[in-house]
Formats: sequence, structure tokens, C-alpha cells
Amino acid sequence: MLSPFPPFPSQFSSVTYIATSTSISPPLFIWTYSTFLSVAKHSKATSPVFFSLHSAVASLEEAEVEDEEKTDAKLKWVDIGPNITEAQKQAISQLPPKMIRRCKALMKRIICFSPKDEIMSILLASWVKTMKPIRADWLSVMKEMRRLGNPLLLEVMEFALMEDSFEANIRDYTKLIDMYAKHSMLQNAENIFQAMKERGFTCDQVTLTVLVHMYSKAGYLNKAEEVFEEIKLLGLPVDKRSFGAMVMAYVRAGMLDLAENLLRESEAQEIYVGREVYKALLRAYAKLGNTDGAQRMFNAIQLARIVPDCWFCALLITAYCQAGQSDKAHSVLENMRTVGLDINDKCVALLLSAYEKENKLEKALSLLVDLEQDGIMVAEESSQVLASWFRRLGVVKEVELVLKEFSERKSNGKRSKRSTLPSG
Repeated sequence: MLSPFPPFPSQFSSVTYIATSTSISPPLFIWTYSTFLSVAKHSKATSPVFFSLHSAVASLEEAEVEDEEKTDAKLKWVDIGPNITEAQKQAISQLPPKMIRRCKALMKRIICFSPKDEIMSILLASWVKTMKPIRADWLSVMKEMRRLGNPLLLEVMEFALMEDSFEANIRDYTKLIDMYAKHSMLQNAENIFQAMKERGFTCDQVTLTVLVHMYSKAGYLNKAEEVFEEIKLLGLPVDKRSFGAMVMAYVRAGMLDLAENLLRESEAQEIYVGREVYKALLRAYAKLGNTDGAQRMFNAIQLARIVPDCWFCALLITAYCQAGQSDKAHSVLENMRTVGLDINDKCVALLLSAYEKENKLEKALSLLVDLEQDGIMVAEESSQVLASWFRRLGVVKEVELVLKEFSERKSNGKRSKRSTLPSG
């Protein structure tokens, strides 16, 4: 008996193959199916091709539904609705024009995100499933959120770390730990650190230094010491940042001797911490009026090849003023003038306050005249010290006369010196 079906090429023996093969055009499949439908029902029923063909048609219809769902999902991502604020419209309008569409779609949803109506983790999971982002897409979104100062950045970063599409590395974990530390969110930072280790990442010196710094700022000295020792035990290099973070931990804890000892240890290895660390230790000694410690730090700064500025000098002046050694504080000021450093108002106010405590009005007036002749005028802070001092003494008018007399006397002295100089 002859077959009622039109002849198929050998490679088309399976109708499913015809339906699914990318090499077969849709018109050819439609023709095949239409031809098959024209065959008598009893013949189709006995045909082994019948079931294959219907299976192929069902498969195609199912795929078409999935495509429509995906298209609808993408349309939903683009559509954020009309009920948005002017501020949100403004933020959306400022998104980079070159940002790819899937990133821009997520950014629009983040800008318009409402914690009452949405859950960020579900939103991000939906974006991942629909848009199939790559690492570059995540980084683009995070960069834009950082530029906008969006408060949801930390949540997005934490979600991304757990996504395979982000392809997280140890620096990504370190950045998030550091950001949580800066926001004083220690528990979150510790959770991320634990998750990093559970995913098989090996701790390095950079990540551990971030933890030292975090515990230092939070006042957890013991934890900072534990992590610092872990860096050493793992045989990792201890650089200027690691030493600096631990020195700062001791300074914040008021353990200046331990801070200075650790500083000496780093210097012995020719590792010099940052200028802010030296300044912090100098400031701590200055507030205590510990002139020996302050002078040691001032000398150490120069040995570390850091050029002292007027603020370092102001701290040294503070130390001598706190200790009641106004003459040495004045010597620091004179050294500043000698080397050409700008004398700021803070330094002058400190020295005037010291003179007030020691009741050395004449030295204070002499200082003011010297500064005026050098073209240095007292500013707000120094003026307030003087006004308070002179009102307390009740000698405002008298001081004005004395200042004029001092000025004239010094001017005459300089002229007499010039006149006695031998001629060329």
C-alpha cells in the first residue's frame, strides 16, 4: 500500500526535527503540517509521524508563550509607571546616555524603589533571571549608584557578591567590608568576611588591614590586635597601612607607649606610616602636655622624610603651652619664621593664650608688634584671645597706646642699626 504522505527527504524522517531544526524555514514546516492535515484521519491515526508532528507543534507553541512572557517581562522593566516624583524624573534623566538598556532598566527601578511596596532582593533576582547580566553590567549599575549617592548601594553590592553572574573576587568582598566599616556596621562587615571565607577565598593582607582599621575606629583594641597578629602568623607582608592602622588603634586607646614602640618597629624595617598617623600621635602627646613625646614625634616626622607644615608646628606649640613652657613655644614660632613657614592664626592664638596664663603681657605685646612688622595680622581666634584678656585687665585703651609705643621704638631701633652699618 502506498503511503498517503508526501515524500520527505531522508534527513526529515522525524517531523520533530523539521520543527526544531534551525536549518528549516517556518514556511516549509507550515507546508508540511498543512499537507499532513489534509490526509484522511484514519491514515493519520495509523501514522507514526502523527504524534511527532503534534509534539513539535506543542513545543513551538510553548516556546512562543515563553518568548511572549520574556518580552512582557522586559516591557515591565522599562515601564516604571507614571506616578513618580520630580526628583525621580530628574535622576532618571541624568542617567548616562551610553548605559546599556538592561542596566538603565534596573537603575530606573532602583531610583523609584519603595521599600513599602517592593523587596530589593526579589527585584534583583527578577532582573538577573530576565536580563541575564554579566559582571560589567553589575559594575555599571554600582558606579552609577555611587555617583548618585544611592543608599541602596550596600544592599545591591551584598546581593551581587552571591550571584554567579557577578564573578566576585576578593577585592569585591574587601570593598564591601570597608564600606560597612565606614558606616559603623560591624556585624554586616563580619558577616561578609565570614561569607567570603565560606566561599573559599583566602584572606590576604589588604582585607585583614581593613578589619584592623575597622576594629580600631570602633574601639575594639583586642580584636584589632588579634587580626594584626593573624597577618604576621600567615606570613603576609605588613605594609605601611597595616602598621598605621594598628598604631592608630593604640593611639585611640590612649596607649601611646605601645603606639610609639610599634612605630619604631616599622621604622626599623624602613616602613614609614602616613603623615596622618604621625600627626595623631603628636596630637595625643600635645594634649597631654608631654613635651618630650611631642618633640620625639616631631623629630620622627622629619626622619620619615615628611616636611612639617604649620599644623605640625602648631601641635608642638600646643605641647609646650600645655606644659607652661611659653618660651620654648615662642622658639618654635621663631623657627617657623626662619624657615619661611606661614604662621597661621592658630599658632599665634596658642602662644597668646600661654602668655595670658603666665601673665606675660609685655611679651604678648612684643610678639604682636613683631608680627605686624612682618606683615602678619592677627585674625579671628587671636583677636578673641586678646579681647578677652584685655577686657579682664580693663586696659583696652592703655594697650593701644603701648602698642604704638612698641612699634615706634622698634622702628627707631632698626633705623639706628642701618645708620651704623659700615659703608661698602
